[in-house]
Amino acid sequence: MNKKRGTITLISAVILLGVLVFTTVLGWGATGSGAMKNIKLGLDLAGGVSVTYEANEKKPSAADMADTIYKLQKRVENYSTEASVYQEGDNRINIEIPGVTDANAILEELGKPGALTFALDDGTEVLTGADIANAQASAGQDDLNNTEYSVQLDLTDEGAVKFEEATTANVGKAINIIYDGDVISSPVVNQAITGGQAYITGNFTHDEAENLASTIRIGGLKLELTELRSNVVGAQLGEDAIRTSIMAGIIGLILVILFMIFVYKLPGAASGIALMIYICLVLVIINAFDVTLTLPGIAGIILGIGMAVDANVIIFARVKEEMCKGMSVRVALKDGFSKALSAIVDGNVTTLIAAAVLWMLGSGTVKGFAQTLVVSIIVSMFTALVVTRLIVNAFYAVGIQKQSLYYRPLREKKLIDFVGKRPVFFLISLIVMVAGFAYMGFNAGSGKGAFAYSLEFEGGTATKVTFDKEYSIDEIDKEVVPVVEEVTGDNNVQIQRVADSNEVVIKTVTLDVEKREALNTALVDELNAEAESIMAENISSTVSNEMKRDAVNALAIASICMLLYIWFRFKDIRFATSAIIALLHDVAIVVLFYAISRITVGNTFIAVILTIVGYSINATIVIFDRIREELRLKAKRTDYKELVNKSINQTLTRSIYTNLTTIIMVIVLYILGVSSIKEFALPLIAGIAWGTYSSVCITGLLWFTMKKGWKKK
Repeated sequence: MNKKRGTITLISAVILLGVLVFTTVLGWGATGSGAMKNIKLGLDLAGGVSVTYEANEKKPSAADMADTIYKLQKRVENYSTEASVYQEGDNRINIEIPGVTDANAILEELGKPGALTFALDDGTEVLTGADIANAQASAGQDDLNNTEYSVQLDLTDEGAVKFEEATTANVGKAINIIYDGDVISSPVVNQAITGGQAYITGNFTHDEAENLASTIRIGGLKLELTELRSNVVGAQLGEDAIRTSIMAGIIGLILVILFMIFVYKLPGAASGIALMIYICLVLVIINAFDVTLTLPGIAGIILGIGMAVDANVIIFARVKEEMCKGMSVRVALKDGFSKALSAIVDGNVTTLIAAAVLWMLGSGTVKGFAQTLVVSIIVSMFTALVVTRLIVNAFYAVGIQKQSLYYRPLREKKLIDFVGKRPVFFLISLIVMVAGFAYMGFNAGSGKGAFAYSLEFEGGTATKVTFDKEYSIDEIDKEVVPVVEEVTGDNNVQIQRVADSNEVVIKTVTLDVEKREALNTALVDELNAEAESIMAENISSTVSNEMKRDAVNALAIASICMLLYIWFRFKDIRFATSAIIALLHDVAIVVLFYAISRITVGNTFIAVILTIVGYSINATIVIFDRIREELRLKAKRTDYKELVNKSINQTLTRSIYTNLTTIIMVIVLYILGVSSIKEFALPLIAGIAWGTYSSVCITGLLWFTMKKGWKKK
């Protein structure tokens, strides 16, 4: 790059950053609202619509309720991945959809979950909604290669048998699809349909096919429901929580950039510019693709920031190594970026594979986390490998070429014998885990429970109350919540304010009759609530067993996919096996931290675990990449102990710096955040700190142990 191109590059980078900042904060057009303000927020950050349905059957079975809740959950995820569905009382179901304010529009689009049947013209019943496992819009090609849309039906085993018999006997006849008494479609049977899968065609547009599929899905419930009430509810977190979180993010970002400049000088300044471009691009893309942002989503962005910084640290550490060998600044920059490429690509691709699997197979919070993580990873790779490189090379091209501006010399240190100390490191991990599991078992045996589960996981009591005035969320946090916490002993109270009314919904752990009465008395005596308005109902967890199953399955499949990718890239199953063991080791420690600290296990628990998975696998890949490189250089005559020690020592600075910069971000979030933010940030701090120990003291040693065995030869 010559001086002219360097100048143009620097000016372009500044202009791009300015445009992105303007787009993010202020926006274009008459409204003047930026991407950051237009991002769809979840119920915890912005509120939304709450709809309550009642089953027409007075005492539905638990199995039918669970099946209906799960199918409704999958249906409302079309509106938002963060929508939640849970049981209230014996026969009512609540649906909460974030980011929307028009309850009537949602109800009209969602429709009444009525009865669904498939019947012939003479009224013979063929199928019921219970025979439909799933329905979705599908795209294909007709004989002229034009795109045509259809509705794919997946039948249950029993439904497949019924449908095969009905279609075999009625080829050429129509089968009417009847929803809530109205015929919504009358496809003609062209041939006998076997195998449990069918397609409904008929010159559909995409929207028509999606609407028909949605109606079949919502009608394929085991229970017929009637709308009981609908409300627009306010955010669960006050404006103060959002404001302090944004402030924490800004302060943390500034500290990270200053740290990078102090450690890496001019390249650190280039990475700071790239990091700001990364933040703006992520927010613009999240806004453009209507991704719903919640606290777990913020975790995905934080992980992306960590990976963006990590990529720069890997690059600059490589540049420093080349300059230590006596290379010129220009050659060092070129070789540094080149040698860092494989570690950055493998680390990010491995995490991206996991995120993609979680996006496709997960539901609810897992899907929302995965969406923001996918966006963050792709953008972080672009900014690290393209933007940072262009800016650093532009600095050099315009004449800023003094070696001291690119390199802070360090004293050469004696290599630490990590391999020789592996019995100690393995013993530390074993002791921590045994002690943690023992303490968790003690809590379970003493009646406290192994974990302190939140409403999302365990359910609780919802108390609806009308006050003598309309409270803001911040007023509720300061005046109402302390009273509720004192009476119930629950320090994780969730509050929803019904918009344009004095009504508030207070969600707590399950309350017995005595505590319900005590709460009612406190609300009336201390907060002037209307006694006759207070109603309490037990509510189920918002994370259903099916959603937990989806999360576990998605994580298991993601782990297998990561293992296969690492095996493919490193040509050694021991690399892949060591990576997965280290991953499980880190996750286990974070789980034990929750058990010991009694921090509430809720939706943010899932986000924290997934974040640690991302960090663990990325840190592991960096060390394995260095081992792989050393193996190539040493050929067959290899001292594996020396090789592993050298690889860990060479990546030691990267491991510390990467995790330190991320911890800085999260610590600021913890210091400035409200209680719910603190419960989200503290386990992240513990997990990332332990991950630093794990990546340095466990990962490479596991590979060495598998490669050479425990005893020296």
